[in-house]
Amino acid sequence: MARQSRQQRRERRAQQPALAGGPAAAASRQPRSEPEAQRERRGIPGVRFVQESIAELKKVEWPDQPAVVSGTAVVMVACLIVGAYLWANDELWKYVVHHVLLR
Repeated sequence: MARQSRQQRRERRAQQPALAGGPAAAASRQPRSEPEAQRERRGIPGVRFVQESIAELKKVEWPDQPAVVSGTAVVMVACLIVGAYLWANDELWKYVVHHVLLR
């Protein structure tokens, strides 16, 4: 399939409103008037940020304890493997530099 330009993709999406979210979704993507955009920005920015953060944290699906334990174990094992590899690599190159290059 040939690459499409951005304009071609927009035209294709406009022809298929069901895939683009329907007419209601297309209407909601219309640019808002300036006064409406300013109304959304009212309030103390720090307070609004905290409120939005709390709302987003309520949507998060938190893992249960077994998932946390198994995830932690996987990370620790991976760190041990990578650490051992880096240590061995360091020792090898230390030997090469001291016994081969500096002699």
